[in-house]
Order: sequence, then structure tokens, then C-alpha cells
Amino acid sequence: MTPPRPGRLATYFHVHLVSDSTGETLNAMAKAVTARFDGIIPIEHIYALVRSSRQMERVLEEVANAPGVVLHTLVDAELRAQLEEGCRRLDMPQIAALDPLVGALSRYLGAALSTRVGAQHALDHDYFNRISALDFAMAHDDGQGTTEQLEQADVVLTGVSRTSKTPTCIYLAHRGIRAANVPLVPGQEDGERLTTLKRPLVVGLTVSPDRLVQIRRNRLEGLNADRASAYVDHDAVRDETIRARRAFERRGWPVIDVTRRSVEETAAAVVNLLQERRGRAETPR
Repeated sequence: MTPPRPGRLATYFHVHLVSDSTGETLNAMAKAVTARFDGIIPIEHIYALVRSSRQMERVLEEVANAPGVVLHTLVDAELRAQLEEGCRRLDMPQIAALDPLVGALSRYLGAALSTRVGAQHALDHDYFNRISALDFAMAHDDGQGTTEQLEQADVVLTGVSRTSKTPTCIYLAHRGIRAANVPLVPGQEDGERLTTLKRPLVVGLTVSPDRLVQIRRNRLEGLNADRASAYVDHDAVRDETIRARRAFERRGWPVIDVTRRSVEETAAAVVNLLQERRGRAETPR
């Protein structure tokens, strides 16, 4: 959600997200689209697991009480027709968010469409692989686990404290990637044990000292902790980040600067590095 520019009032509008599944896909799409507009702030109404005519009647009542735009990813033809007819009566725009993409793929593939509700959330191999990856990330967070256990990872993230290592690992796990993280702590070994790893890709995360000090101060304020320490001293933090980057360069590890990156963007950069590595491994020599 993009905040309005200074001196400009925000425009608020209601957006109704109607799904017969969890609504995650629709929610992500709505956020991605509204983020493209300056000073536009959606008031989201989410209706998940809508699978009966009675549920749809309640949705239409809510839509009538808060006029706006209706987005949906409904599979069931009768429910779609009920929603479309209800929006017509209310003179409300409704958009089937996935229809253009599904239609284009159907024409290209020449394949029939599945009418199974929630098909993307089936308990298949990929689902259990993601759960396994999430368990792995939690068990190997913040330096936990032996070197032998870390060898089972797809990627190991390392960096100084508060460089988004844990949330990035969790995000990667949701994509089925087994990720661990090991912090670099001042006065301790600087990731030496990671140099023996053969299977995982080791990636260094770095951040600007100014941004790191700000993040750490916010962290200490949230904990009501003492802020007068090397943890937030600008000179000490700058030296800490310089030592970390030198350690990365000395070992030839790829580095991602997370200063202006969201967790999603950092995870995407890690995925790109993994794909590049896999491509090099598969290229005949």
C-alpha cells in the first residue's frame, strides 16, 4: 500500500475479495494492483471459503452496505452467476481476477479447466515438501544445528544481527526451499564452520550501517532494553558490517544488500542465485 505524497489527501475505496478457497491468491493480487496507484488506499473486505448460496447472499449484503469493487476467484459456475447477478442489481463492478490468465493458458495448452475448488491447496507432494522445509527452517534458525545438519540445507544465510535472515528463511520455506541461517557475532568466529559445507549455497546478507542502527534501536525500544551499547553504536556497527562483508568476499560467497529490499525481494534474489548455481551445475563441460 503506497502512502500518499505529502500534501495530498489519500483516496480510500472499498474492495471486496470473494474466494471459494483461502483467499490468499486474491489478496496478493489486490495488493499488487493497488500498490501501482499513488495515494490510493483500499479498505479490504475478505470473504474466504464461500461455497454455498447462503454464504453468497451474506457477501452481497456486505457489498451493498459498503459499495466498491468486487474481485473474485470463484470456480463454481452457480456461485459465479449469483455474484454477477447480485453485482448487476447493485450496479457494482465485479472482476473475475484469474479469468484472463486462465483463458490464455487454456487456449495455449488446449486443455480443459479443472472445476475442483481449492485445487492449489491440495495435500500433494509439494505441500508436504513446504511443510518439511518450514520445519527445517525453524529447527536451524539463528545458528542452531550441527554442521552435518546444515549440510542438508539448500541455502544457508549468514550476516550480522537484524539483517532479515529469519523471515527470509521462512519465506523461502513456503516455496519448498530448505533454508538455515547462521549469525555473525562480533568477537566470535566469522562463519568459519560454513566454509566446510559442500551442498548448500551460502549467501551473505548485508545492510547499510545507518539502516542497521535504526532497526536495532527499534528492536531495543520494543524490548524496553538499554540502548547505550555497541549493538547500536554507529562506529561499532559500521566496523561490524565491514568485517562481515570482508568475510563474505574472502570466501567467495554471493552477497545481497537488504538495505532497500523487502523480505520478498531478498528471497527472490536468493532463488535467482540458486537457479544460477543449478544452471552452472547442469551445463556440460
